[in-house]
Amino acid sequence: MTITIKSGADITALRIAGRLASEVLDMLTPHVKPGITTDQLDKLAHDYIVNVQQAIPAPLNYTPAGYIPYPKSICTSVNDQICHGIPNDRALKNGDIVNIDVTVIKDGWHGDTSRMFVVGEGSIAAKRLCAFTYEAMWKGIAKVKPGAYLGDIGHAIQTYAENAGFSIVREFCGHGIGQVFHEEPQVLHYGRPGTLVQLVEGMVFTIEPMINAGRREIKEGNDGWTIKTKDRSLSAQWEHTLIVTETGYEVFTLSAGSPPPPAFITA
Repeated sequence: MTITIKSGADITALRIAGRLASEVLDMLTPHVKPGITTDQLDKLAHDYIVNVQQAIPAPLNYTPAGYIPYPKSICTSVNDQICHGIPNDRALKNGDIVNIDVTVIKDGWHGDTSRMFVVGEGSIAAKRLCAFTYEAMWKGIAKVKPGAYLGDIGHAIQTYAENAGFSIVREFCGHGIGQVFHEEPQVLHYGRPGTLVQLVEGMVFTIEPMINAGRREIKEGNDGWTIKTKDRSLSAQWEHTLIVTETGYEVFTLSAGSPPPPAFITA
């Protein structure tokens, strides 16, 4: 496993790309309401990334091995969709939940982040799932420092989610990122403390737990991309990109509109 270590100008470029990705979500936030289609959100994001940020939407025509080219500029995963949902002409309804996943390329460097949105008045159960998933991501982030292990991150996320009665998707994970969209290491959202890769200063990766209200089993949609819960239960995901620093971590994908970290981070 070859993990690229980032330093100096790399970090400066990654900070910019990460902030831009988060600012796309800031821009979209007031538009996520009943009646808008995910296609319309995709067009808003595409035009903003290309024309305002003068960057590139990384998902558009992205073609990993075994996949058809991804046809849109963002991913929008609604309700029981876990990840990689393709924007379409279906209007969002009151009570839907949607994950919007944005990756921009600026000057050759990637910034990758996602947020959950509750459309209109969501149910108590839906809002609880979104909130616990956000906190679970930060439980993982809080474990990041030199000398810790990837297994520490996964264990923190898994135990927090499972203790709340939720399940962790196993088939998809976080990933290293830089000038390449997906690179080593793979960052599992479950695991045992003290296992897998030991963290060193300069590693950059995403933490992006996918957490289901029901069982963890998945099924693939017919479009070659969309992943859903097998039992049709709701699924939530949040994502940040971060770097291992000398003393802990720095999150790159923060902007003026980012939700604040949970109290256990700021305490």
